[in-house]
Amino acid sequence: MVTKFSQRVDRILVARNSLVCVGLDPDPALMPKSLHRLGAREQLDRFLQGIIAATYPHAAAYKMQLGAYLQYGAPGVEVLSRLCGKIGPTRVRILDLKANDIPNSLRMMRDGAFRQFGFDAVTFTPWLGWETLQPFLDDPVHGVFVVAHSSNPGSLDFQEIPTPRGPLWLAVVGEVRRLAHAHGNVGVVLGATFSDAFHAARATLGNGIPILVPGVGAQGGSLATAVREGVDAHGRALLVNASRSILYASAGPDWKKAAGAEAERLKVQINQLRAGLRTG
Repeated sequence: MVTKFSQRVDRILVARNSLVCVGLDPDPALMPKSLHRLGAREQLDRFLQGIIAATYPHAAAYKMQLGAYLQYGAPGVEVLSRLCGKIGPTRVRILDLKANDIPNSLRMMRDGAFRQFGFDAVTFTPWLGWETLQPFLDDPVHGVFVVAHSSNPGSLDFQEIPTPRGPLWLAVVGEVRRLAHAHGNVGVVLGATFSDAFHAARATLGNGIPILVPGVGAQGGSLATAVREGVDAHGRALLVNASRSILYASAGPDWKKAAGAEAERLKVQINQLRAGLRTG
């Protein structure tokens, strides 16, 4: 029997006792000083291997923003192509692609992300219409996180436009619920900087449909609200992403230790918030 993506996510969250997603988004300007003189490929390899090793005991997932690797050119893409193999299947591996194109093009993106690079899920924007999501719906083992409400200030330009089903972002969440129940592999992206959205989103989604949460940490989103309002009745179905606050917790010689400590701190804080909910 096929294990659908949302079921696999839940099993990983239980096994890891963590909702932490580490954003592996390398930034040349923020690299530890000890790595500054290395070439791009070696710098990326050493940095990312160090971060993964330090955070692995505390992370349930890793998310890689495609742009962070494209800026390095061919070495960045080469390093990205090996990351899923280094992380392994016991963590959720997400490519932050924000895919948005006609179905034929998205089939190519799907096959590249899942079959060639080994990712478990990608992010997706539904601007071209729901028919474009079909290539991902055809593959229930892998997942797709649909951007409903992003964490950037400009998200208000479109995502809050009124519709007969409420603001546009909530109409998107409603469609995600329908697709998730039909296919078992669809979740949403909901930025922590818009904390008022979480109660309505979870009320619409119900149990078991995962929410990916950017905007915690350096962007200043409310972790407490995201967890208290965003988890389902079982205290799960939520992945809290932190990138800069973990990756660049220190630029000194103890950068790996600092990253691990920050990932552990985030996991403990989230689990304390979950425990306070007394979920079943």
